Amino acid sequence: MFGFHYRLERKAIGLVLAIIGVASIGGIVEIAPLFTIHQTVEAAPGMRVYTPLELAGRNIYIREGCYACHSQMIRTLRDEVERYGPYSLAVESKYDHPMLWGSKRTGPDLARVGGKYSDEWHVAHLNNPRAVMPESIMPAYAWLSRTALRADDLGGHLRAMRAVGVPYTDEMIANAPNDAYGQTAPDSPQAESVTKRYGEATNVRVFDGAPGALTEMDALVAYLQILGRLTDAAHKPVAAVGSR
Repeated sequence: MFGFHYRLERKAIGLVLAIIGVASIGGIVEIAPLFTIHQTVEAAPGMRVYTPLELAGRNIYIREGCYACHSQMIRTLRDEVERYGPYSLAVESKYDHPMLWGSKRTGPDLARVGGKYSDEWHVAHLNNPRAVMPESIMPAYAWLSRTALRADDLGGHLRAMRAVGVPYTDEMIANAPNDAYGQTAPDSPQAESVTKRYGEATNVRVFDGAPGALTEMDALVAYLQILGRLTDAAHKPVAAVGSR
């Protein structure tokens, strides 16, 4: 056995071919299942896309490294399902680029945190985590409430997402800055346009508790409040989801 290996090492071309052969086996094992992806990923026709404000919040979530301590993937283990809710489905992350799965949980999993707490709770938690969770080791993000959200480039963010498959329309892209403001100003003319473009179930309210100003806190709370709520596929029987 070792003699064969020593002879192989002396023949560079043979060694390269052997490496390619072994690597190809691993590649086939990983790639082959993708040919059946349409059979393994549930259909969710009613799934909606992130609004410009929610997408901005997601970008802030990534920028601040929140994914390093919070996963967004509930596994099929009984203790996880009992604590966090239905296990995560692949279709729930179809519009996530990049996806934020993982298993690192310095903090709890956030896959279904949307609607679990009030906006006021999230703002208080982000301003000073120890105020609501005394044992928390999470850093404070109070400055998000004092930082205006840059909205003029949101159309570009939506356009980039469309390039990788998210079905944003030209109208959504053109109106992204106005829609971001309208989602935090329920009494404004822009608010009606947001629900018209993204659906009546869209959260339209003053997320950070301070009307009149569009802040990064607004965006991050809006994102947290939609996690797990873009589709209700996980709450339906598998057969029912696949048959739609």
